[in-house]
Amino acid sequence: MRILILGTGGMANTHAMNFETISDAVLVAAVDVDHARVRAFALRHDIPTTFTSLDEAIAWGEFDAVANVTPDRVHHATTLALLAAGKHVLCEKPLAENFAKADEMATAAEKSGLVTMVNLTYRNVAAVQKARQLVISGEIGQVRHIEASYLQSWLVSKAWGDWATESQWLWRLSTKHGSNGVLGDVGIHILDFVGYGAATEIDHVFARLKTFDKVPGNRIGEYDLDANDSFTMTAEFTNGAMGVIHASRWAVGHLNELRLRMHGDKGALEVVHTPDGATLRACLGDDVEKGIWKVIDPGTVFTNYQRFIDAIKVGKTAEPGFRHAADLQKVLDLALETERERREMAV
Repeated sequence: MRILILGTGGMANTHAMNFETISDAVLVAAVDVDHARVRAFALRHDIPTTFTSLDEAIAWGEFDAVANVTPDRVHHATTLALLAAGKHVLCEKPLAENFAKADEMATAAEKSGLVTMVNLTYRNVAAVQKARQLVISGEIGQVRHIEASYLQSWLVSKAWGDWATESQWLWRLSTKHGSNGVLGDVGIHILDFVGYGAATEIDHVFARLKTFDKVPGNRIGEYDLDANDSFTMTAEFTNGAMGVIHASRWAVGHLNELRLRMHGDKGALEVVHTPDGATLRACLGDDVEKGIWKVIDPGTVFTNYQRFIDAIKVGKTAEPGFRHAADLQKVLDLALETERERREMAV
């Protein structure tokens, strides 16, 4: 399977390194508007061909599938062009900046018959996949209450670099650079983590968002620092549960932590994922009476990258697909609307 990498920023290296481990995949080309950057990326990953425009790459055409790792605002136009050219696409999240564009992309994907997936990376976490299996099998009974959080600290810690001097962080704080803030950046991850792990979907949502002052005037160079930094959300789910979901970039002590707790009428599950790995704990059976939690071995799972290649081989899209990502974007859009109108909304 001949793979082209579109966009060669930081996350592109993760895509390239994962595809390099798959025997059925070969990296044949890379595209980036920055000539120096795409050449350096190609040298790093031993990619023979580079382009500075997608049109040039499509005209060349010697590839089967694309990892679209462009900035969020570029996903829509580039993906539609690739589908029109008959190429399979693994797109970075979020699928688009808003539901209207994401819906158009999902519809185009469905009509194309091509394999289209979204790289919701925490599907790669075995613990959340095992938790989903336990929920579906009825191990915790009827899910009643859900708690979820995605906590980062890069606005108060330099563990990942200095956000105030690096464009890879600054654009995430600026709406004119295509960012929907923490809600759009990691909100889509925690919503997928919740819905997938609890085997349910959000039915009603109410959210509050906050942008904090970071520097005098909240502007650095060309970047207006106006995107939201934290959000809190209350939700009702289609399985009848209610829950709370929140995320922040100001969470001191949490470099990059996702947490999901699911409480049912027979037991409970907790998934915690950090840069050091993931754990799955359960309170089940006789342990419910004494509140005893035990660690469960979740095993291992295939990555999105491997499942994308496998899906192309059998000619059938695997989840998470474009339609699922568009549905998540609808929830995010409604969350922004509930903030403006100060009222709960049905999905």
